[in-house]
Amino acid sequence: MTESSAAGTDLAPEDRKIVTLARSARARNGVPEGAAVRDETGRTYVAGSVALDSLKLSALRTAVAMAVASGAQSLEAAAVVSGARTVPDEDLAAVRDLGGAGTPVFLAGPDGTVTAEAKA
Repeated sequence: MTESSAAGTDLAPEDRKIVTLARSARARNGVPEGAAVRDETGRTYVAGSVALDSLKLSALRTAVAMAVASGAQSLEAAAVVSGARTVPDEDLAAVRDLGGAGTPVFLAGPDGTVTAEAKA
């Protein structure tokens, strides 16, 4: 995973919005992580992690799946709020599949502070 530190970096308003949405999903659903993605039209898709006996999905993969199921053709950006220090390669691959290489993925801690920016 290619990461660069984004701590203390001012995000564009659209990027701050998806971080806020991801944080809200995490808190509202009481799940370990929340995610949000923004498609090429500016629509956002928000999800929490899924942990069923028969199905386990990260929040980011769930948000990407929601975007695809809703007809999104591409992604502009993604955000994950989690206690993790990195975004798993599988999650970055899902973003890359829809958004292309170089799509920014912001990682924020539970308080919403962006700690890293990965490129899909």
